[in-house]
Amino acid sequence: LGIEACSNGMTVMFTSVPRLITQIKEARQERTLRNLENRFINYDLVICDEFGYVSCNKEAGELLFNHLSLRAGKKSIIITTNLAFNRWNEIIADKVLVTAMVDRLTHLAMMINMTGDSFRMKETKKLISQSV
Repeated sequence: LGIEACSNGMTVMFTSVPRLITQIKEARQERTLRNLENRFINYDLVICDEFGYVSCNKEAGELLFNHLSLRAGKKSIIITTNLAFNRWNEIIADKVLVTAMVDRLTHLAMMINMTGDSFRMKETKKLISQSV
């Protein structure tokens, strides 16, 4: 979807959720958070990959929530995760915060549940079959 968006002239940001949290923390520490927020808001599409692989503390959860809320109802965002919404509190321990985040992300959203092998697994199987 990101590649297709770029092909159609859209600006796209791709990042992992852990990397985004690190960027937010660093920008806040360096007092450049407003600049980061403005760049984040201005992309036509933001893709946040890997939500659910690394847990975060309350502060990081709040920072992520605030950052994602900047786009809520305004511009497109894709979150990839291997966890159902009812398991997001395993990553962010604050249930109220998780509920609010899911509420904002799912409002006017299209959800796609992908099943089957990942593209990495498909590539690995292809390489194995070619080497035999």
